[in-house]
Amino acid sequence: VQLVESGGGLVQPGGSLRLACAASGSIFNIAAMAWYRQAPGKERELVAAISSGGTTNYLDTVKGRFTISRENAKNTVYLQMNSLKPEDTAVYYCYAEVASTRYSTYVNYWGQGTQVTVSS
Repeated sequence: VQLVESGGGLVQPGGSLRLACAASGSIFNIAAMAWYRQAPGKERELVAAISSGGTTNYLDTVKGRFTISRENAKNTVYLQMNSLKPEDTAVYYCYAEVASTRYSTYVNYWGQGTQVTVSS
């Protein structure tokens, strides 16, 4: 199973970006999907998560600005980021809990990361 992220880049404060992460490979079902981020010198933190049923939760500092969504038919998760701030600058990582067959246990997978830089 591979997770491939796209959509990162450089944006001015107040701007928007949309990240996407597509899972491919041997996939029977995906449970939770999420976005984490890690800024230089800081620990990786959970930004937003979404269950297979669509229940979401967010880091307090991004509530009202970021929206996580998923397309189960495409095994893809998105993160719409609005009103971006310099403190949102980080490498953003996609995460997914994947069962490869009906009888498999779920395994956690990570994407390679995509850089988001918010600067004027």
